[in-house]
Amino acid sequence: MNKLDKRDRLIRLRQVLELIPVAPSTWWLGVKEGRFPQPIKLGPRTTAWRESEILAIMQKSWDEK
Repeated sequence: MNKLDKRDRLIRLRQVLELIPVAPSTWWLGVKEGRFPQPIKLGPRTTAWRESEILAIMQKSWDEK
């Protein structure tokens, strides 16, 4: 996949939670336990995730149903 692919853009927690409707505390627990991808640190108080990784979680969820 091209590194500049639109699906590889970085999205913030609010956008992640719009796609995967869980509570923020549930999301962070999933990150800690390895169920969700690790964030990319952009600054001291700024984290983001690759959109492609979030979409992959969604696809996996659909495939399991």
